[in-house]
Amino acid sequence: MIMRTFYIGFLFFLTLSVNAQKISSNKSELPIGVFDSGTGGLTVLEAMLSLDAFNNTTGIPGADGKPDFNKEFFEYLADQANMPYGNYAAEHKTDLLKEHIFKNMQFLLNANTNKLSVKMIVLACNTATAYALTDIKAKFKTDNIQVPVIGVIDAGAKAALAYQAKNGKGTIGVFATAGTVASEGYPRTLQAMAKEKGLPVLSVVSQGGAGLAESIDRDWSYFVDTLTKARKEYKGPSMKNPIYIIDTTLLAAYKFDKSDNKLLCEYDGKGSCLDLQLNDPANYVRYHLVTLLEKMLKDDIETPMNTLILGCTHYPYMKDTIAKVLNELYDYKKDNQYRYRNCISKHVELIDPSVETAKEAYLALRAKSLANSSAVQKNLFFITIPNNKLAEVKLQPDGWFTYDYKYGRKVGESKDYVQFVPFDHKNISDASYARFKLVLPHAFEEIAKTLK
Repeated sequence: MIMRTFYIGFLFFLTLSVNAQKISSNKSELPIGVFDSGTGGLTVLEAMLSLDAFNNTTGIPGADGKPDFNKEFFEYLADQANMPYGNYAAEHKTDLLKEHIFKNMQFLLNANTNKLSVKMIVLACNTATAYALTDIKAKFKTDNIQVPVIGVIDAGAKAALAYQAKNGKGTIGVFATAGTVASEGYPRTLQAMAKEKGLPVLSVVSQGGAGLAESIDRDWSYFVDTLTKARKEYKGPSMKNPIYIIDTTLLAAYKFDKSDNKLLCEYDGKGSCLDLQLNDPANYVRYHLVTLLEKMLKDDIETPMNTLILGCTHYPYMKDTIAKVLNELYDYKKDNQYRYRNCISKHVELIDPSVETAKEAYLALRAKSLANSSAVQKNLFFITIPNNKLAEVKLQPDGWFTYDYKYGRKVGESKDYVQFVPFDHKNISDASYARFKLVLPHAFEEIAKTLK
């Protein structure tokens, strides 16, 4: 009964979406929707804004000196209130996750006084792709909603195999959220593509980066830059975390940055450290890459890893740090022996699925005759925030949902847990905007035009 109630509601909003699209005499004049659990999907938007891989006149592969999407405009949505998506699987709430994702599809498909409906949706979120892409496509087909939906997992897998075809086979690493890893979306896709190409079974190893995307998006449960001491509300890797345990025998390999409270200790009355807590995105990178290589040692994986898929759209923000740490670990010695040389190649190619996703979106745009030939309108950027009108809502000191409330909600209750609002300086920090400006110049330029 719960799922029936949900899908009746879903059918209703799809009908509204189709009617809303009739506002435009030409569907091609509508925007492209780009959706992520947070701001990580801006890496995909950046790829779309800067892509020059095709001739814009003919559509044939090959740069022509013009951005491929230069006549398109976008609506970006970050479901910040409900992230991190990666934790829903661990909390046995993937049905709730799917409900959130479908509600976000509703927002993108609906038109109102502040936005148009979209002509295409890019799921710029690996976890959303893993858990909901098939369901979304099936529902759109059933209800004749002719809006193509593009996911990121196929694109990432395709890029990893292409690299190995040119540079030799090795173990493919998948560095993603815990939810994406739990879905096994990447290993399944990689093996299926390999079989299709007549290749032998691949060597694939995965690591769920609990806390990394969260710390990048400044989730209070994982990272607070004003902290000076450990806290009980912390949810990331620690000496006491039964799933993501910090192994004190590997401290030299982790090589955590201890400056500026980036690593916090829980002390006893005698000054001894009883627990360690990470409080910096780079330290999360260090923890998870060491854990990945230790897993390879434990499982006797003898084929060195030469390819690492950044299976979360937040992770490209840390691409330089990931490359630096991998180089350090290649040279790391324990007991005068290189500990990880049998696990990783001297060069590990970091696969960012964003560019391949942008290419797939472009090809779909042309195949469906959706390319815009009219005037380009302003790009719009939306974020979800907690709906404080709900009496039951429970918030952290930073104004976002508490962990227990976020993952304690039940599917099918037909409640508006969130509000959809434009990007601003209240709900996205100045530090985040500074990161966008540095790493995502094209996307930041468009965001800046919308900020007051």
